Amino acid sequence: MTERQEKILRAIVEEYAEVASPVGSQLLAKIFNVSSATIRAEMARLEDMGFIEQPHTSAGRVPTDKGYRFYVNQTAESGDIGPTTRAERALTARIGEGSVPERAIRNTVDTLVELTQNLGVATIGKQLYMSGLSNLFGQPEFMQAGQVQEVARLLDNLEPWLREAAPNKPLSVYIGSENPIGRSAGCSLIISKFRSPYSDKSFIGVIGPTRQSYKEVMGLVGNAGKMLEDALYA
Repeated sequence: MTERQEKILRAIVEEYAEVASPVGSQLLAKIFNVSSATIRAEMARLEDMGFIEQPHTSAGRVPTDKGYRFYVNQTAESGDIGPTTRAERALTARIGEGSVPERAIRNTVDTLVELTQNLGVATIGKQLYMSGLSNLFGQPEFMQAGQVQEVARLLDNLEPWLREAAPNKPLSVYIGSENPIGRSAGCSLIISKFRSPYSDKSFIGVIGPTRQSYKEVMGLVGNAGKMLEDALYA
């Protein structure tokens, strides 16, 4: 992939996350100050490589799971992730309100829900705490009954999968069909491992549509795990 193609893919991922509609060549031509024909040619190459797709005839393009994976990997490698100062303050304040570990974990999940507008999850002992279902099912991707069933299946099986798989990275991102459960749900799971009095491998994170602001959400989830662990063992 050329440097320009990489920048175009990044722009498509970020624009699509914001507007929830396919990204067209005219918009990108304005962003990169080149002709629409040049952008269309580059988009055609990205489509041939499997990084973007055209959901409807004469529509713009949207990222594929492969495109999101490339974006997430590049973002992680560059270190270009992290929440805003305001978001960090909100996390710190809510974690500090928890006088007992369970309350601190719940407060952190609830704050992630508010900041990301995704579904928040965390393991508390052998239970899975979830908050923000209305956020998840309010997303335009999940308006069809079949899609809701797939998401529900993912949620039903998430706790036993976490217990069995126990992801070992500080921050793990499972995009769309990469999810070991609910592969057709069109969801991404972004989850951070942290130590708690309940387990050395507790987890906190969010579930949302594959269309989301990965850079910000990855930073929030990663920081939430670190802040929570620091607070619980202060």
